[in-house]
Amino acid sequence: MRLNELAIGQSAQIVSVGGSGSLRQHFLDMGLIPGIEVSIVKYAPMGDPIELKIHDYELTIRMDDAKQIEVTKEYAHTPKRSLLKQPNKIHPGYGEDGKYHDKKHEHPLPEEEVLTFALVGNQNCGKTTLFNQLTGANQHVGNFPGVTVDRKDGKIKGHPHTSITDLPGIYSMSPYSSEEIVTRTFLLKEKPKGIINIIDATNIERNLYLTMQLLELDIPMVIALNMMDELRKNDGSVKVSELEHLLGVPVVPISAAKNEGVDELVAHAIHVAKYQEKPMKQDFCAPDSPLHRGMHAVMELIESHHQEHAIPLRFAATKIIEGDAKIIEMLHLSDHEVHILEEITQQIEKDAELDRSAAVAKMRFDFILAVCEATIVKPKESVERLRSKRIDHFLTGKYTGIPLFILIMGAIFWLTFHLIGAFFQEILETGITSLTVLVDEWMNRAQVNEALHALIIDGIFSGVGGVLSFLPIIITLFFFLSILEDSGYMARVAFIMDKLLRKLGLSGRSIVPMLIGFGCTVPGVMATRTLPSQRDRKITILLTPFMSCTAKLPIYAFFTDVFFPKHAALVMIALYVLGIVMGIIMALVFKKTTFKGEAVPFVMELPNYRLPAAKNIAHLLWDKSKDFLQRAFTVIFLATIVIWFLQNFDLTFNMVDDSQDSILANVAGMLAPLFAPLGFGDWRIATALIAGFLAKESVVSSLTVLFGSTDVLLATFQSAAAASLLVFCLLYTPCVAAVASIKRELSGKWAMVVVVGQCVIAWLVSWIVYLFMGWLG
Repeated sequence: MRLNELAIGQSAQIVSVGGSGSLRQHFLDMGLIPGIEVSIVKYAPMGDPIELKIHDYELTIRMDDAKQIEVTKEYAHTPKRSLLKQPNKIHPGYGEDGKYHDKKHEHPLPEEEVLTFALVGNQNCGKTTLFNQLTGANQHVGNFPGVTVDRKDGKIKGHPHTSITDLPGIYSMSPYSSEEIVTRTFLLKEKPKGIINIIDATNIERNLYLTMQLLELDIPMVIALNMMDELRKNDGSVKVSELEHLLGVPVVPISAAKNEGVDELVAHAIHVAKYQEKPMKQDFCAPDSPLHRGMHAVMELIESHHQEHAIPLRFAATKIIEGDAKIIEMLHLSDHEVHILEEITQQIEKDAELDRSAAVAKMRFDFILAVCEATIVKPKESVERLRSKRIDHFLTGKYTGIPLFILIMGAIFWLTFHLIGAFFQEILETGITSLTVLVDEWMNRAQVNEALHALIIDGIFSGVGGVLSFLPIIITLFFFLSILEDSGYMARVAFIMDKLLRKLGLSGRSIVPMLIGFGCTVPGVMATRTLPSQRDRKITILLTPFMSCTAKLPIYAFFTDVFFPKHAALVMIALYVLGIVMGIIMALVFKKTTFKGEAVPFVMELPNYRLPAAKNIAHLLWDKSKDFLQRAFTVIFLATIVIWFLQNFDLTFNMVDDSQDSILANVAGMLAPLFAPLGFGDWRIATALIAGFLAKESVVSSLTVLFGSTDVLLATFQSAAAASLLVFCLLYTPCVAAVASIKRELSGKWAMVVVVGQCVIAWLVSWIVYLFMGWLG
């Protein structure tokens, strides 16, 4: 019997997990191991993916993956592992005699040495909240080398000789996602002086799986047991001293949201890092088990290699047994040693009656379950969980999930582009206009050089000022998106839309950035950082410009009013539909060519709904605003100056009174014949399209100036040419701000691919539309 055959509410015991490679390892790491009970919670509105319950937590997988998992309703007895219980002790203060280090032989790090920390934890465990409490505003956002995964660094408040890095939220140290790869690389290569492992106290079983792997790294570590307030509220408790004894590292109960216990956590963390107090060495394997024997045999074989290449011994041994090719490669083992290791793992599989990866995962979960049984008083079903179930009944319901998603996104768009965002945008535009007038008047009185005057007013203030006016839109949009993300709804969006987007080679998470693209391409591209797969991120970024942004609305409104007044609404709808259709076509092309393969597997938790933390939202908005402003005064600033120069100087570098004599007009004149087959081979149209690269709204203002009146425009072009031009404006290169965003997220090469590729696509589709309109007459 397969897991996908179970109905909602039915339970069964896992017999085996099929598949291969990193995906299968990820399933095992998430707790889908032989002998564990699993039950079906619900199906997505489209019937796929499905939500499961295992180990007292829920996760989602696709139906195709569920078919790989064999289950049975005839439960086999699984013996529980027992641990020696320790007497209840008072929770120790940091650095107590004999608890964490031998004071007679201590060697503290020099006072001036910077104590570096890694903040590590699962997704949705309060890691960002804790990071903000630890660092305040004293943090920096960058990228990890070679990938577009956010890296946040900061100094712990009140401790200038510290540096803490907020690593991406992960579930294990297996190299499955880009986040897991960068976290593992950081810990193995940069070797921080200490690790702060944050754990969700309401979901300890799930979180301890990562903790066990971190303990194997042999790096000084302290555990932050977060959300203790929620656990206590639901009549649960943790025997902290006993948990501390069994894990061999300090455990500090905290509530990051309420800033409770954080000072004690910092004191412990600084102490263990300063005195380099490493985790207690212990065996997680059951004594004399096949895995225990095999583990020690592997450790003995790789002893010299682990020292030479500075890879922790137990971590390396565990990963070798799992078949982690990257770790085996890093150890530079001989062919003979690899052969011996293969024989050892085969013996483990034979004796344990499990494959190597499942044996390791089962060992970890057996230890975790024993630890939890000895130290955790399980809470009743929490208020948060009950509330989440009631909300999910509507937000992920079969008949209500998709309509409510459309309604929520529609409300966000309306509030952003027509109410709140538009209101603040108007205020900012008014401020920029007033400042422009003041500077213009001052420069006139001061008789500033004509060229410099024109550069500052017509170039910098008009160009950069026009782009800056989008800042309120971006801030408002990300304000709502951060609420969706922090509340837990964004995970539900991915759950609802996954089946539909998978047909295009994407996962459900890609829907939100593309929807944002209908508002503005810039925040749409920026929002792709939430996607876990580099492949999905690239495809989504390349598709987002096909979604017609609001900056193109003035173009549509202008041309439909002039050429198609009786069918304006129909033409507008057709343009939006065409953009979506082209996006779908390109997604299918990418799937079959450049980005072959299936979408990233959909394995994730649906967290409880929570009220977003105001401090987290404020930090996010500040980061996004700073990022946009940096682009506005770098790439966009330079592009503005170039466009201004081309518009105001002739080929002899003299300023012109008539833009018809400018370099831009000459360039447009050379480009105009390219547009002749499309029906608009006029240099003035080419000029407006070039100006549209700076900001799409500039197309209309440029045409108005160059043609003088709509009557002239109407006399110059037929409706077929107007339709062709509308389609070209829909599909050709996005504005310079969007291109700058693409360059930042991908590279200059990909930004150029977008510019050139979309111009070619726009030309071809416009040509087809022109021929079709001509045929219709």
